[in-house]
Amino acid sequence: MEMRLEMTGDVAVITWNDNENRINLDSLGRLNEILDELESREGPLAVVWTGTGKFFSNGLDVELFARDPSSMEPIIKLFDATMGRLLLFPAYTVSALNGHTFAGGALLSMTTDYRVMRSDRGYWCMNELDIGMVIPIEMNAVLKNRLPRATWIDAIMTARRFSATDALARGIVEEIAEESAVLPRALEVAAAMAGKDRAIIAYHKRQVYGDVARLVGFLPPV
Repeated sequence: MEMRLEMTGDVAVITWNDNENRINLDSLGRLNEILDELESREGPLAVVWTGTGKFFSNGLDVELFARDPSSMEPIIKLFDATMGRLLLFPAYTVSALNGHTFAGGALLSMTTDYRVMRSDRGYWCMNELDIGMVIPIEMNAVLKNRLPRATWIDAIMTARRFSATDALARGIVEEIAEESAVLPRALEVAAAMAGKDRAIIAYHKRQVYGDVARLVGFLPPV
């Protein structure tokens, strides 16, 4: 499993390069290691997160769940807490959605402050209805917080595959761009925010996302 961190000026670029970029203990563990490193940095910072090839992320590692059902509970628990951590991360964050962004991957995209999606290929989709899985209350809280209400209901009730054009129109992403421009545009957006006061960003995020972060187990109950 490869997830690497590189700095471009004051922008940290996280590149996930593991075929379908499935969410499991290995990928979540590496992501949290990177977040530990970035949180320890002082000074200007923004973060861009992207994948490679056809996928930003194809969601939870359901093949692992089929082989080892006992793996599901710890992975989902860590996934929930990691989403809370990402929502409250003390710097501006941008997703560069290079390809398919499904289920858990779609949820991860919602934890960043800004999303740039590839215009010519790839879908954003909460496909749990099609694969016979429910979306737990904790995960749904992330979607409900980040999406326009009509889009949230459409996404979870139909398992609709949103093209880039649809995703832009329905408030799922902020921008779309051709494949070659997705990452450069994400870097541009992030760089413009890197010099903002990180403590104020963190404070504001707690006002916006604190209730969700508590629900997913990242913040203690009040």
